Amino acid sequence: MLTKQTIETIKATVPVLEVHGVAITKTFYSNLFNDNPQLLNIFNHTNQKKDRQQTALANTVYAAAVHIENLEAIVPAVVQIAHKHVSLGILPEHYPIVGKYLLAAIKEVLGDAATDEIIEAWGQAYGVIADVFISVEEDLYKATENAGGWRLFKPFTIAKKVVESDAVTSFYLQPADGEKLPTFTAGQYISIRVQVPGEEYLMNRQYTVTEGTEEYYRISVKREDDNDPNGVVSNFLHESEVGTALEVSAPAGVFTLVDNDNPVLFISGGVGVTPLQSMLNTMEGRKASFIQCARNEKVAAFKETIEEKITQLDGTYKAVYSDTDGFVTKTMIEPFLTADSEVYVCGPAPFMETAIAQLVELGVASEKIHYEFFGPAMALQIPTKA
Repeated sequence: MLTKQTIETIKATVPVLEVHGVAITKTFYSNLFNDNPQLLNIFNHTNQKKDRQQTALANTVYAAAVHIENLEAIVPAVVQIAHKHVSLGILPEHYPIVGKYLLAAIKEVLGDAATDEIIEAWGQAYGVIADVFISVEEDLYKATENAGGWRLFKPFTIAKKVVESDAVTSFYLQPADGEKLPTFTAGQYISIRVQVPGEEYLMNRQYTVTEGTEEYYRISVKREDDNDPNGVVSNFLHESEVGTALEVSAPAGVFTLVDNDNPVLFISGGVGVTPLQSMLNTMEGRKASFIQCARNEKVAAFKETIEEKITQLDGTYKAVYSDTDGFVTKTMIEPFLTADSEVYVCGPAPFMETAIAQLVELGVASEKIHYEFFGPAMALQIPTKA
């Protein structure tokens, strides 16, 4: 338990973190990887280059400081991050290293303003927060193992490739040992770890399980522009032959269907369709509608199968192509909503900001809007009410 003095000291740093949080986390990651380059085998290099990871960590540290008196308030965020951690193979021994470099970064960025009292208070607070993460992550590791899964990574091979659109190809992944795979919950993801030719360190990326059986997991991956650093792993997969070896983590993630009978509206942007179509495919006897946004029909993956399933569920499907229709609007969304609709949104961050803001303006309660990020959980700029 933290002392009253420690809590007061942490709370006093909130305004400083609001201003200097990203500078602190940038310094933290720079120093961490400079002294511990082996950790680059775990972290997503693109998220580092684009400052996504730094911003996500700054948001987490800031939230912890704001809620230091009641850390239960950030439990949902902790659980979401913990799922990503276990999918990437984060272990208890990593936390002391992170703590050491985080405290050093606070001192380096704030200089004399980071008094011994502040550093000591943050050291104690970090210890408490780290223990929470370690405990939650160990529970997740054990639950996965108890369900027939595995801890960390396991060898797989690409068993089949299927082209879904001009941009997206599906990869059917089978375990090298031939063991049966555990079930997954629609909306969950797996981490793929590969050694890309020409890259010094291993590369990790997380992809939605778009379909799966005891024999295989399917992921559906968009091919990126060859000059886009975000495409290193996706393009490696697209260029791989059947039989290529890679490593896979067990399914994880909390972006799944709420267990009730309310009608569902799915709104996808680009490859954000992957978790939503996975959820849709599991639905029986529950009304669902789908707004699929894409650049054009050629790149709209799973369009036919989504339309077919929506018809079975007595819902409505609408395609919005930015090349001809522009972007999704409130006018397009409103006819799909009912008083008790559960809405699921997935796509690039700017797309989600726009779509979710429109849902808020249309009066949809925040607890009925569900969304997922590709990569670290960034803070979306969304009004809480219209």
